[in-house]
Amino acid sequence: MTQTLHTSTLQSLPLLARGKVRDNYAVGDDRILMLASDRISAFDVVMEQPIPGKGELLTRLSLFWFEHLSRLGLCPNHLTGDDPESVVSAAERPLVRGRSMLVQRLRPIPVEAVVRGYLAGSGWKEYQSSGRVCGVALPPGLVNAAQLPEPIYTPAAKAAQGEHDENITFEQTVQMIGPELAEQIRRVSIGLYRAAAAHALGKGIIIADTKFEFGLDAQGQLVLMDEVLTPDSSRYWPLEQYRPGANPPSFDKQYLRDWLETATVAGQPWNKSAPAPTLPPEVIAQTAAKYRDALQRLLG
Repeated sequence: MTQTLHTSTLQSLPLLARGKVRDNYAVGDDRILMLASDRISAFDVVMEQPIPGKGELLTRLSLFWFEHLSRLGLCPNHLTGDDPESVVSAAERPLVRGRSMLVQRLRPIPVEAVVRGYLAGSGWKEYQSSGRVCGVALPPGLVNAAQLPEPIYTPAAKAAQGEHDENITFEQTVQMIGPELAEQIRRVSIGLYRAAAAHALGKGIIIADTKFEFGLDAQGQLVLMDEVLTPDSSRYWPLEQYRPGANPPSFDKQYLRDWLETATVAGQPWNKSAPAPTLPPEVIAQTAAKYRDALQRLLG
């Protein structure tokens, strides 16, 4: 494992954007170096303390899933196949090693393609009040963490950094991006989720839900982009601890969210806005362990 990295400061490439986890650098006009830091966010707030090894783990998982899903032929992904170390100075190669991807520069689609195979999180809350999730009607009598009869597509509108993404209906995505593209994204997303969920189940992991992001290339072709099927973008549950009626302990950052629900700042309950509470060493260690467990189960 390379050194823990909260914020990168590459000098050989211009910084395009700094997200909650990734720092994106321009490589000419047609490529981007996506560098995964060890930052972690919860409730749309970035923690001050990084999680050691997290950026490399996210990168390894994304690369694994991009390769696995590419065999389906549903949708190309944004990887160029080029070595990220080839576009930075010799002194900066250790900084990008193991935590970076060199990808196509695309026109992002402002919709997060969320697919749910199980009822959890905001979906469970919405179902309790309306019997629906993002406009999708579900059978009555479902319990928390119940497996759905079929995976459902429940998109979200991407929000500005620091703001919460907004759950929307499929009909709203049609208004945003047109019927053909909206339908293609729904079909591809459900297909990707089905294949990934089946593979993970064989490794003892339930992927309860996940989100995909897509962009369009210069020819207008739909391309899978960003990260894919990591514990940051998915809800991972251990199969052996799954029981309908309650959420099993997650391999993702739910452990951190649960701790933050009881954390304080300046003696007051945290209001889920910056600054975030200081993470104690045991929370950092436990969060890192959960990410490592997911990687080891999936990749061996």
